[in-house]
Amino acid sequence: MSSKPANESSPSTGGRFIFLCFLALVVAGVTFAVTATLINIFERKQEARVPFVRLVEVNEVTTDPEIWGVNWPFQYDTYLKTVDMEESEYGGSSAMTQSKLDAHPWLKRLYAGYAFSIDYRDARGHAYMLHDQEVTKRVTERKQGGACLHCHASIIPTYRRLGLEAEGKPADAAALAADFNWPAVMAGFEQTCTMDYSSANAEVKKTPDHLPDETAADLEKNEPPATHEGTAHPVSCVDCHDPESMAIRVTRPGFVTGIAALAESDDPVPHLPSIAHWRSGKREKPYDPNTDASRQEMRTFVCAQCHVEYYCASKETLFFPWGEGLKAGDIEKAYDNHKFPDGTPFYDYEHGETKAHVYKAQHPEFELWSQGIHARSGVSCADCHMPYERQGAMKVSSHWVRSPMLSINRSCQNCHHVPEEELKARVEIIQDRTTDMIERAAVAMTDMLDAIRAAQASNATPEQLAPILDLQKKAMWRLDFISSENSKGFHADQEATKLLGESIDYSRQAQALALQIRAGEAPESTAPIVPVQGITPNDRTPPTEEKPEAATAEEPQGEEPKEEGDK
Repeated sequence: MSSKPANESSPSTGGRFIFLCFLALVVAGVTFAVTATLINIFERKQEARVPFVRLVEVNEVTTDPEIWGVNWPFQYDTYLKTVDMEESEYGGSSAMTQSKLDAHPWLKRLYAGYAFSIDYRDARGHAYMLHDQEVTKRVTERKQGGACLHCHASIIPTYRRLGLEAEGKPADAAALAADFNWPAVMAGFEQTCTMDYSSANAEVKKTPDHLPDETAADLEKNEPPATHEGTAHPVSCVDCHDPESMAIRVTRPGFVTGIAALAESDDPVPHLPSIAHWRSGKREKPYDPNTDASRQEMRTFVCAQCHVEYYCASKETLFFPWGEGLKAGDIEKAYDNHKFPDGTPFYDYEHGETKAHVYKAQHPEFELWSQGIHARSGVSCADCHMPYERQGAMKVSSHWVRSPMLSINRSCQNCHHVPEEELKARVEIIQDRTTDMIERAAVAMTDMLDAIRAAQASNATPEQLAPILDLQKKAMWRLDFISSENSKGFHADQEATKLLGESIDYSRQAQALALQIRAGEAPESTAPIVPVQGITPNDRTPPTEEKPEAATAEEPQGEEPKEEGDK
């Protein structure tokens, strides 16, 4: 019987050792992976709990977006991209600078007598909104009102400063930064609406754009707050966000009064449930979007502060005409019933060719969107034009405000699970058809103007022209409403087609009446009137063969029918 030395290991013992080492490595690897995952989850939760680090203080006077960008770099970086020139088929982003008047000469006739007839271009990105307004010929060659800056500049601190100064209160940078102060903002807003554009623009540049001790550069300058002057900025972070909480907010006085008037009206607004809720309540205070609206509604309202129809000339304070509702016909009714403070009937301008008093649409995106399926489905402006992006653990809205056609994956395919090319084709079909209808309505409009001018040259009386000029106003208002709206019908394609069809109809009605005036009364016809005898006159009806009546089952052939009493 043989035996092994005591110190010699068996094969099974060596294999067990190798297995244990391998197992230890596996356990260590799994432990490391689990630990790394848990750490990553913890870090992401911490990121979500603290979405930003406030490195510099921002407040109610910080209109310079660069300072906000220190705390919110992703939002600022995407905002800076609004200078880029990428665009979709029909603009809608950083659009071309080509003149619309050159591309569509009929616009010169539509706006004859109005500043838009001398310079009208596609809008570029938000970063350009103030600069492009300052250099347009509409401002440099025509006198414009200061109310125009309501939507093109970060003007709220200027409103506040003017309001405080009017009350004899301190209005230095520290006072302006203290709080929002709605009464002072409203007072300054009303004052600015009485100024011309250059004066109002100068007031914006007098207003501090941040407190001087908020950045290192300002500390080096050591400028005292009372003497610091800012730079005029386009619409900025402070116009849509509370600097303390970063909550979305509405700051434009025109929108606040306009949406309150809409809430007071009877116009059904199923896409704005907070208004329906307010209407069903006690109505002790006017509807206030900053306290009454949902966050999803606010993601539209911040855009509707400017992307709307409004009156912004100098005859009275800027207002949003929503007292009758949001449809083009409702706004037309509001304008028809409105009078200027001096008691004269409201109108935007006197048409340069016919002298008709007509209305000018601005850019009624909110109003047209309100008639569409996306509004009814609860989709906000920001959902499509500022889609969410994933940044670490955070879901952040892109501030590269542009056409959804340039970000279909994030803007559209969260809801529409179809290929990108199909979605793009659907949009282009709507926009192509709307563009075609716009051009048809433009032809009808120019034919109408030719006929009216011919009637006026034929010494038509004011009484004869009055209904024709009223039809002109209706036709041009509807054409302008859709051609000035920036979605080319996409926001509500059926409503857009309806309005353009009405525009064509009103233009042709006006044209027919004007031609009738020029031609005079037609002689009465003496031709006999043949009475209508149906689709085919009886004497021309082809003969029909009479067919024998078929025998019934109850009355077999060869059997006499039973008398009524034989039962």
